Amino acid sequence: MTDDLLTSSAPPGDLQTAPAGSPLRAIHAGPEASRNALIRVRALPSWIVVVAIWVASRVITTAFLLVFAASEGRTFWAGPKPNYLQVAEFWDSGWYQQIATQGYPSVLPVSASGTVLDNAWAFYPAYPELVRALITVTGVPWEVLAVIVSLGFSLAGALLFHKLMRLSLPTGASLFAVVLLCIAPLSAIQQVAYAESMGAFLLTLALYLVVRRKYLWLLPVIAVMDLTRPIGAAFALFLIAHLIYRLLRQPFAGRSRYAAISSTVFAIAMVGAWPLIAWVSTGSPGAYLASELAWRTHSGVGTSGIPFEAWLSTLVAWQSPVVDTLVTAGLAGVAVLLVFSRSVRRLAVELRLWLGAYALYLAAVFLPQSSTFRLFVPMSPLLGAAAVPRSRLWRVGLVIASLVLQGLWIWFGWFNHGGGTWSPP
Repeated sequence: MTDDLLTSSAPPGDLQTAPAGSPLRAIHAGPEASRNALIRVRALPSWIVVVAIWVASRVITTAFLLVFAASEGRTFWAGPKPNYLQVAEFWDSGWYQQIATQGYPSVLPVSASGTVLDNAWAFYPAYPELVRALITVTGVPWEVLAVIVSLGFSLAGALLFHKLMRLSLPTGASLFAVVLLCIAPLSAIQQVAYAESMGAFLLTLALYLVVRRKYLWLLPVIAVMDLTRPIGAAFALFLIAHLIYRLLRQPFAGRSRYAAISSTVFAIAMVGAWPLIAWVSTGSPGAYLASELAWRTHSGVGTSGIPFEAWLSTLVAWQSPVVDTLVTAGLAGVAVLLVFSRSVRRLAVELRLWLGAYALYLAAVFLPQSSTFRLFVPMSPLLGAAAVPRSRLWRVGLVIASLVLQGLWIWFGWFNHGGGTWSPP
């Protein structure tokens, strides 16, 4: 008697004559069918798998948005129970729409006391200007095109993120990193009228080019990236660190060295491009910085613009030595763990240098508040480190945790709950 017959509760003839797709065949073919399905998936081109992951994740995120929208009351942006396109227009989306339809103000708005008020100069032009150009060509309205552009860059970003991860990680880990990217707690920001998906795509492309040593190709990418999201200073710091590292640890000469130096100098110069444009356009030398700091006047913290002052003044404002100490120690502990983590060390050294440069930039420039979580999006290479462990329990736990946190962020961050809270995402 064969093993099949020993493990079967039905006559062998029933199994042999059962039609394809019947429950009987499925029961007996279970483990083998699963293995065959896995083999077939692995045989697919990686880009198809990435697209499938992205589509599935957008379905999940869209479901979150629509379910929560169904219980949303009247807000500043829409009436009760807004539809998807209305939801995509919440919060800072209005500023991008204003830029796309009206441009930037030629004079900074000021209060009676002379303080600069919230205005469009705090937002970079590449995303709204791209949407404006598409509106001119197609005639499709802002609320539709803005979402389409964000989704397009989100998909392109996922495909490119996989290519970036493959430079450091094996196939399985790089694909799981894409899963984590697509279902990340803040991944909803990739499909609304925000510049985040465009900025993330350009950053991923820039990091990919640095890892591949394509320095001259960096120049146009840096130019557009630095006019999309305020990460130019962080990227310039990263290129300086990368150049020093290569000069000390990986000596290179000739054309490659000159190209690396040129891209670094160009990145440093581009840091001042948008502030210079704002100055020339308004006649105010500090137009951009004053516009950025205008949002901080609401809390009265971090209004000086001095590096690191915003974080320090926020800790002081809490007026709790215990909380201050715990937060400071916690942040330092996380930084140490990341630096010495074996999984993080699996990433290309360029990605680790970027993570360090961007973390330092955040600490120096930004004010800790509800939008800070969104500012962690450029640290997406860390997802590659999280994807390294092959434990099934670890990976399932990460997926569940990401989806739970995504739902919580959408509910508490994106929705205004009938105007009852004000915590910009």
